[in-house]
Amino acid sequence: MAQTLTLTPAAAKRIALIAQKQTKPAILRLSVEGGGCSGFQYKFDLAEGADGDDCVSETDGVKLVVDPVSLDLVGGSVVDFVESLGGAAFRVENPNAAAGCGCGSSFGI
Repeated sequence: MAQTLTLTPAAAKRIALIAQKQTKPAILRLSVEGGGCSGFQYKFDLAEGADGDDCVSETDGVKLVVDPVSLDLVGGSVVDFVESLGGAAFRVENPNAAAGCGCGSSFGI
């Protein structure tokens, strides 16, 4: 696919740890839903597998899957896991986002 996604090694490591604790495959599904303070919000879930039309990216044996509709909004993004004094969270660096909120969980186009 022309639109690529990147999963950083830090994010892959965290997903692998969560998946192991929940005895699930190390597959993170990123999707976009309407809502949030900027119009769209990211949703993260562990998935059992990829659907046939999903875009799939793999880092260190961990897969990131995104459906075609969400891919239109997050294509070219980098998914990272960051830890700071304020907490730990997955962060999406989305080149398509024209606006975002302070918490980083929603964006606008």
